[in-house]
Formats: sequence, structure tokens, C-alpha cells
Amino acid sequence: MLLPTSIMRVFLAGSLAALAAGQDNLGLSGGYTNLQSADFKGTIVKSSGTLASLNSSRTGFNFLPTDLLSQLAQNGAHHLGDITFRYRASNSASWIAVDSATSRKAVTQLTSLGTGVIAGADLAPTFGTARPLKVTREWLTSGSGLALRFNFTNTGSSPIELGSLGLPVAINNIFTNRLATDTQAKCSFADPYVGLDAGFVRVNSLSGTGNALVIAPLGASNFEAWRFLKESSGSFGYQGQTYEGNYEWQVHSLAYAQNEWKSTTPWNTATSKTLAAGDVYSVGVRFVLAESISTIEDAVVKSGTPLAVGIPGYVVPLDLTARLYLNYSSAVKTFDAADFTVTGPSTTSAGVLYSLTPKSSAWGRSRVTITYSDGKKQTVHYHITKSASSTLADMGNFFTTKAYFNKTSDPFNRAPSIMTYDHEVGAIVEQDSRVWIAGLSDEGGTGAYLATAMKEFVQPNAKEVSLFDDFVQDTIVGTIQQNGSFGVVASTFYYQPGVVDYTYNSALDWTSWTSWDKARAYPTRRAYNYVHPVAAYWSMYRIARDYPEQKLRQNWSWYLNRAYNTTQFCLSNRAANCDYGLVGLMGEWVLGELLEDLKREGLTSQVTALETTMRYRANLWETEAVPFGSEMAWDSTGQEGVYYWTNYFKLTKTPTKAINSIFGYMPTLAHWGWNGNARRYWDFNYGAKITQTERQLHHYGSGLNSLPMLNYYEQHPTDLYALRVGYGGNMAPLTNIHQDGFASAAFHSFPELLKWDPYSGDYGPGFLGLSLGQCVYILSNTKYGDVAFGGNLLSTSGASTVSVEPRDAVRRRVFIADLGLKAEISAGIISKVDFDKSGSTVTLTLASASRTGDLQAKAAIVWLKQPTSSSVEYKVDGTKAIRGGWGVDLSSGKATVRIVKA
Repeated sequence: MLLPTSIMRVFLAGSLAALAAGQDNLGLSGGYTNLQSADFKGTIVKSSGTLASLNSSRTGFNFLPTDLLSQLAQNGAHHLGDITFRYRASNSASWIAVDSATSRKAVTQLTSLGTGVIAGADLAPTFGTARPLKVTREWLTSGSGLALRFNFTNTGSSPIELGSLGLPVAINNIFTNRLATDTQAKCSFADPYVGLDAGFVRVNSLSGTGNALVIAPLGASNFEAWRFLKESSGSFGYQGQTYEGNYEWQVHSLAYAQNEWKSTTPWNTATSKTLAAGDVYSVGVRFVLAESISTIEDAVVKSGTPLAVGIPGYVVPLDLTARLYLNYSSAVKTFDAADFTVTGPSTTSAGVLYSLTPKSSAWGRSRVTITYSDGKKQTVHYHITKSASSTLADMGNFFTTKAYFNKTSDPFNRAPSIMTYDHEVGAIVEQDSRVWIAGLSDEGGTGAYLATAMKEFVQPNAKEVSLFDDFVQDTIVGTIQQNGSFGVVASTFYYQPGVVDYTYNSALDWTSWTSWDKARAYPTRRAYNYVHPVAAYWSMYRIARDYPEQKLRQNWSWYLNRAYNTTQFCLSNRAANCDYGLVGLMGEWVLGELLEDLKREGLTSQVTALETTMRYRANLWETEAVPFGSEMAWDSTGQEGVYYWTNYFKLTKTPTKAINSIFGYMPTLAHWGWNGNARRYWDFNYGAKITQTERQLHHYGSGLNSLPMLNYYEQHPTDLYALRVGYGGNMAPLTNIHQDGFASAAFHSFPELLKWDPYSGDYGPGFLGLSLGQCVYILSNTKYGDVAFGGNLLSTSGASTVSVEPRDAVRRRVFIADLGLKAEISAGIISKVDFDKSGSTVTLTLASASRTGDLQAKAAIVWLKQPTSSSVEYKVDGTKAIRGGWGVDLSSGKATVRIVKA
């Protein structure tokens, strides 16, 4: 088939460039073969047989880096259509590795093609050495989509064991040398669901709009593991901040599990495949088009792949019951969930339903395995935590004991403080050559103290509050903010032997740019650093205001004013005092909370000034095509702040743009690690102990990006997809917290690691997201019936009154989707919610605290919000107005309030 002239020009230009560079190992000059189906148009490089382009027939969007193909034509660069495997004879202990990208030669075209096959090839030439395996590759149509199939034939006389079999998935995730607008228009993300026969890869554009791609199993093509492919850095900085790199779908992984991965527990049991002499074994994948990101699951079902949907998600505290819905044409034969008490199955319109309640002994990673009558297997990956309130209590205790630094002789004046902790060695990180990690600034050095600040806001404990107050007064004010100024230093710790009387660890490398001297450590220009002390002041303000019996070193107005003045010092006057003040800041949702409290206190001049500051930033973002600036070339951190303020000022373009962007990098999948996981892959280099560029699971982006997503859902309460994504991200920071209370920066996803980083590092911003976002969401859905996210349903689905016991970490917020109404209390907890559908009334049962050892609230304020702008207004019946809400007496330890139409 001939290519259209316009496309041919592009390919010829790329081919000539590659030839000129002497790196046309793909054989671009040999031409191309067209692929086409109802949903896709694509091209194959004839010589290599790999995919050169894959476009949606509907929108034209190309999921592959076709425009850069000439610079990806060298040996070692992987493409869709490549294959890797390891094999051995049945009597051998050693594996032989094969990779079709290592040393390319033109493959042998097959002349006899089966039904639906568009192109086929024998890969023997590119494998080089004669092997006892014949491998052919076929590109074929599959329904309205396309498919890729490999056929292995044992041509020897004895059995051959395939210990690894990988299908590289290379997409256009190359941002290098592209403008931000180009990355939005051309680039894609891929996220895996390692669910065995139910596994798939979802691919979508950075913009979060348009069609998406589902790569699903063809036949019995088990998705067992997701392996990162090592390649040279090349022209684009492979495995760098602007080019994450390529991965492969592993059908079998035993050869890696026995070697490189032998120190880890893989997501799935590693397998191999033995072929007797003459046996033929076929594996492959299907390419299925999804209309949009939110309909990816529909495309999975369309592909004939089993689908699992967890409500509310896959992070399950011990005292919460979760639902799992299975949608597949074959019946469930066995359901193995050893860590759960299982109720079901029952048949519903959403699929076969199982209810899962964790067993009391369960904690950590947990795998549910489903076997279907047709022989297919599916795994769903959960993470079980202690009850959310117990998890927070453990973390608060850990950070205010084990991570509490009180060496008054410290020459950097860091005592008293809550510092970065190394769980591997069981000690505070008093020095690191990345000085900020030991310097109580930057995200990497504030994680422990920021998490503690927000924990005390959520669940104040008298002893912990007192210790934290000392840290605020003596170290934040005295050292981090330089004797009471409002600037925030880049690091209190620095490297300057001879100037400071301190013994530096000679085993560390102090020669890189990260080892700042005092002159570099003490400037106050980095805007990101201001959020952390502001959050600390704001938290202490809320404790002083809502728990007045707790003795603090200052009154509530002092903490509130410090938070306000620190914010304004950095961001007012068009952020003249700071760098990066005109981009979205990690955790600046708390600045919105600060503004709301200034309003409640009637501080009109401060409200006006802070709104002026934020309006300038919001108006600026509204003019920008891609308003998510950062220190990095691409990032997933600015969207939170950009969304907050453009939404606050009711601007029209940017809030939607921010939500779409988050949809693009924050998936929902039946795996606790990827569900609601905001894409980040470089911050292990800046805030972790194990330093490498690697996909991070539940780094702080998950918690932070959940905030705009949940807020968006509250304005669009029929968008269940948004709630599932947002809730998944908001629950994520619970998984970082170990059984002893230590909280890790993030989880290492590479299969040779699969463990939490030993440093607490930059955990704090993610916990800030959890503390400001946790909420019980009560909704009635046409597909799933009555649903509670963050609590246990006490009533039966369809009852006139929906009753829920909150089980989230905060227990101060509830959103009733049917009413478009959100209620929040200032102190204490909500222990029960009753929603009378017929009367449109909500009854909240309140208690003074979730735990007896915590501060007991004597009073609370109920605040009501109506994000959907409903014309119906609500009030709290029989109470008095105070601080923008309604006052409730909790002196007896409990109270009941009734929310009714005004």
C-alpha cells in the first residue's frame, strides 16, 4: 500500500536525517507498510517490522513519537513491535537473553499471511545467532482495532523454557526540546494494570482530552510484570526529567524473579512457559480505542478483558468495608482473598459484587485472585492499613519522638525540630550532601514537620501539640525565618567546613551543586518553601481557636497573622520577593484555607490584600496556554494551586484546563499503587535515600492533586469517574505510613525494588492533601446504588434514609451529592451521618474526638457549602451563627445537629 504524499514526505525527511547520522538501524530508508482498521491508522517500518505511527482514525492523534523517529533509529532503542525474552534448555540453569532491539537486521517478510493479518515477519535475522526457537510477528486487524501477535515454535528436539517474555510499550512520552504547548498536543502517558489475564495498559494524551488507547491481552497473554527498559540516554536524555523512558509488558518473568528481582516480592507470582519439541506458543496484545479517558473501562470491556472496579478504591483501612465489582462474560470459579472476610457474590447491574472487610491481622500489600470458568485469572491489588485514625496517631507519635531533634548544641540552630528520618538505619538524617534534606526547608527537608503540623490540625494530641509549638516558636521563627522575619531560608543546614564547627561525614559526596554553602543556603527567594511554615502557623491557629483549653505560647491571632504575613511577604506585589511565586505552589490549598479563616474572623483588610495577591496570579494563568509552570520542564504540581485560585475567582478557561491535565496523569486502576497516583518520576533524586529517576508510587502529587479533583466532583456530582480518581489520590498518603508510624516519601515501583524509600523526605505535602481533602461522600448512583466513599453504609441500598459511619482519617466533612451540599465541622469528629432523601435533611452525630488520648473539643462550628450553586439554601437548625457557621456545644462529649432547608 502507498502512503499519502504528506506522510511520505515526513518519513523520507526522517529517513534521510537518520542515514546522514549513520544510525538508521531501524531501516527507515526501506519504506513503510500501512496499517488500518475502523479505529486506527498506522505505519510499520518494513525493515524492522516495528510500529512507526499509531493514529486515532477519529481525531488523528498519534500515540507514538513519529516526528522523532529518525533520532530513535539506533540499536538499543525499543519500539512497539519489538520483543525481549530469556530462554533455556530444560536441563540448563542459565538463561539466554534475546532482545530484538539490540542489533537489528532486516527481518524476513512472510509471504503467506493468515486471515486478518496485514503484515508478518520471521525475526531470525535480527536475533543473529541460530536458536532453537522460531519467532514470527504478525500485525493484524482485531474488530475495529488492531493487534500484534508473536508466535514461538520450538524447532529443537528437547523442551525449551521461556523464563521471560516481554512486549515493549514505547509511546510518545518525550518532552525534550518541545514547547509546553507541543507536549500537550503531541505527548502521551502510559499506566499499567498488572492484573494477569485482565491486565491492560492505558495510554492518553497529556492534555487529558481526546481519544485514549487501551492495550489489552490478545489470547492468553498474561500481564505479569511491568519492567523498565534500560536504554542509552541518546539525544533526548532517556530516563530523565523530560523523557521517562520505555517499559515492557511481561507475559512471563521467572528469569528476572530468580535473578535481578530475587530480593523483592513481585506484584504477581512469577511464571515461565515450557515448550516441548514442535510446540507453538502465541502471545500478543490488542489495540482498542477509547472515546475518552473516562470511558477507558468501557473499552476494556469491549476488548473482552475482565474488568474490576473497586468502590471506593483499593486502599482499605481495617474498619472499612470495600466493594469489588467484576464485569466479565465468564462466571467466577474461585475468589481468593485471604486477607479479607468476603461477603457475596451477588449479581448487580454493575457486575458481580463482593464485599471485602479486612481481617484484623492484615496489613500492607494484599492480592485478591479471581479465577474465571474459562480459565482466565485476574489479580486485584489492595493495600490494607490500620484504621485511619490509628494510622494518624501512630505517625504523630513517631515524628514527635523518633524524629524529634533536640540537640541544643547544634551549630545550625535546628533544635528543637522534627527532621527527616531514615527508617533503614533508625535515625534522624542530621546531614545529607543534598543539604536541604537535613535543612528543614524545601519539600525534601520539611516532610516530617509538615505532616506533623497537619496531623495536629486533624487529630490534636496535647503532648504533640506542645512539642510542635516549641518547634514553631524557637526554630521556624528563630532559624527558618531568621529571627522573626517573614522570609524562609532555602536550608538551615549547609556545607562550609572551617566556617562552622561541625564534623561532616566524609563518606558523603560534598562536591556537587547540592552541597550549598551558607551564602547559597540562606537566601529566601524560593516561593515553594513558604507553604510549609504557613501550614504550621495555620494549623496552630486552628488548634488555638478550636481547642482553647490547650495552653500555647501565643494566642490564636498571633499564629493567624504569622501565616498571613509570611504568605504576603512572598506572593504580594506580583511575587517581587520570591522566585516561582507566579506559578502554582505545592500545598497552596492551605492558603485558601487561610483566606477563609481571615474572612470568618472579619479581618477585612487582610482578606482584601490577600485576594488582590491571588487575583493577579489567577488572571495571569487565565492568559496562558499551559499555565502549569514549575522548576521542572514538565510537572504535576502546579495544577493544584492554579485550579484553586482560578476556580475561586470563577474564571472560565483555566479550571477546566487544570482538571483535564490531572485526568491526563492521574489514572484509576485496580491497583492501590497506580489508582489515583499522580505521575512523578524524578523526585527520588531530591528527597529520597535511593536516588534514581523511577516512577514513584504515591509521592506527594497523589494527595495534592486529589484536592482539585474532589472539588471538581463536588461541583459535578454525577461524575463518578472524577470521584474515584480523586478519592484514590486522597487515600494514598495512608499507605506511606508504616505500622510503627514512620511515613515514607514514596514507593519504588521498579520490580527490582518494590519497596518504600527509607527516608521520610518530602512526604509532608501529600499528607497536607489528605488532611484538607478527606471527606465522606454519599451518593446515589444509577449503576452502583447508594454509595459511601470514606465510610460504612449502615442502611440498605434504596432506603429512604441513608446512614453512614465515617471511617476516613479526618471525620469532619461530609458531602451529600443528591443535595450538592457539603458540611464541615471545625473540631471534634462526625461519628454518624443520616440523610433523609424524602425530606432533604441531614443529621450529623458529633463527638469530641476520635480517640480518648486526643484533645477533646468542647465546642464546634458547622460550616455549610454548596459547590453546585443550587438555588436551595440550607442551615443548621436551632443553633447560633458564629465565625461564618453555626455553633454546637460539645461539652458533654457528643451532640446531634440537623441540617435543613433555610
